[in-house]
Amino acid sequence: MIDLYTAATPNGYKVSILLEELQLPYHVFPVNLMEREQKQEDFLALNPNGRIPVIVDHENDQLPVFESGAILVYLAEKTGKFLPKEMKGRSQVMQWLMFQMGGIGPMQGQAHVFYRYAPEKIEYAIGRYQRETRRLYEVLDRQLRDNPYLTGEFSIADIACWPWVRIHNWAGVELTGLEHLERWIKDLYARPAFQKGICVPYKVERGKETLDESRKRGSKMLV
Repeated sequence: MIDLYTAATPNGYKVSILLEELQLPYHVFPVNLMEREQKQEDFLALNPNGRIPVIVDHENDQLPVFESGAILVYLAEKTGKFLPKEMKGRSQVMQWLMFQMGGIGPMQGQAHVFYRYAPEKIEYAIGRYQRETRRLYEVLDRQLRDNPYLTGEFSIADIACWPWVRIHNWAGVELTGLEHLERWIKDLYARPAFQKGICVPYKVERGKETLDESRKRGSKMLV
């Protein structure tokens, strides 16, 4: 059994999508970011960095795993799916996974902040991060021109990138002229696991219950 501590963010969706693709049973523990539950001591015991998502694998000595990319690799290796074992294929998937972790995530994340949330609209910052996000999308589009998925075969690299690119409008970035990227977005959305994964976590009212209390009580299991 896998415990998933998550919230409704692109990084959270990566893990719930993969769990659905793998058809692994898991418990969902919603983390209220606005209430800063991710900074509570019981959560920091699982992830010292105080960020979602986190999983706990009860089949592996209750091992906690944090950082969304590391979780994707862990689950892919655990099940032997969506990450090739041979060196060349594995390297290709890891390159595109790191492309998301080091590029799309940070750049688009900053575009979200300055375009949507910053109390002062700083045009230089908005433009800078939107342009860089668009440039990264163009890299994806070129890669997808001759490939149905980022490395040819469906992999955790596709799962990592998709939750970010699908909300391009939230960053104020258009997909005009990126027909291969648009096709890829639609193809992945047609997969049932993607449709289910972006609905996790379901809304759960816990009041003032701590994460530790919630973990002991258990929550709705998704299979």
